Amino acid sequence: MNAQIQRLYNISNKSERLIIGLMSGTSLDGLDIALCRIRNSGGNTRLELLHFATMEYTADFRKRIRDIFAKREIDQQVLCGLNAFIGIAHAHLINRALNEWQIQPAQIDLIASHGQTVFHAPQILTKDLSLPNSTLQIGDGDHIAVHTGIITVSDFRQKHIAAGGEGAPLAAYGDYLLFTDEVEHRILLNIGGISNFTFLPHTHSDRMSFATDLGPGNTLMNQYVEAHCGIEMDKDAEIAKQGAIHHELLSALLTEEFLRQDFPKTTGPELFNLRYLSQVQQQTNTASLSHPDVLATLNAFSAQAITTAILRVTEGLEQVAVYVSGGGIHNPLLMENIRKGLPSVKIESMQQINMNPDAKEACLFALLANETVAGAPEHVDNIKNSPAICMGKISFPY
Repeated sequence: MNAQIQRLYNISNKSERLIIGLMSGTSLDGLDIALCRIRNSGGNTRLELLHFATMEYTADFRKRIRDIFAKREIDQQVLCGLNAFIGIAHAHLINRALNEWQIQPAQIDLIASHGQTVFHAPQILTKDLSLPNSTLQIGDGDHIAVHTGIITVSDFRQKHIAAGGEGAPLAAYGDYLLFTDEVEHRILLNIGGISNFTFLPHTHSDRMSFATDLGPGNTLMNQYVEAHCGIEMDKDAEIAKQGAIHHELLSALLTEEFLRQDFPKTTGPELFNLRYLSQVQQQTNTASLSHPDVLATLNAFSAQAITTAILRVTEGLEQVAVYVSGGGIHNPLLMENIRKGLPSVKIESMQQINMNPDAKEACLFALLANETVAGAPEHVDNIKNSPAICMGKISFPY
């Protein structure tokens, strides 16, 4: 038997595994690295976060990705090179984190790499029925494995699509196994570039769990300030708080068809981008609005897309709680607008249910890798419109 296959077999039979989960989102703030101890699998899964760090990207790294991100016409040589470049860069960041934590790579069982999304193209978004649902995450798993010496599971979204899904969001699988409650109906809201939630009915409900994208989270605000103010984000909503919501522009932004579609659904910055904003501003004669007014309106747009969706899915339910994670939790104006839109709903950080809100997505990919080597598809067979599968491709170091 190949020694690496024997090694993987031994890992799959362990009672607990040390798995590094990686997440790099559309906000491009850095690589989230979560070192998790995971025991068992399926409904018996227990996850303990041992270490977490966000390793910041350089300005050059961000620019390289933005040059190809969500664009239909790009230089294929650059795309090809970036697949390897990002894998190597992520491997070096992992090695740096392990060195800071004083942990040897040989102690780690697996790396679970989400990769860097550069294009997301489900048919619901492209309207092109001649091509199947598709998505592309780069940052090659073989390069990560070779440069760290650790078996790497990557490219999770492809199996989801191959089995009939849309490739996103995948949070439902880990959320369902870790956070389903006996009493509360839970909404696990993640506000990244795109906002999404997982709906977890309590264990006595006859409803099914599901995850869905909602619309813009931070992406439009981040794109706007990067283009007009030369900064990565409107930190603490300092600019937006100086502006006023332009209600005609807000109403026009909210007419996008995607926001009215049934759950679950998926979208991306391919739809919610500065081109979309510009089109709506032209329609409403608001192209001359001040930057603070535009940002205040975009902030309200993200909040209303989120709150309207939550109200739709929880109508008629009691004992509802919303737990929030992702970068948007650090935007005080966005969180204030969400609370205003959900005045009678309990809204808390994921920290309240023992999960670091910044580490959550990286942890969930570690859990997906755990299911890949030690779980079973039937562990997640009660998730609406999502195939019951184990996901990820396995790369050996040599």
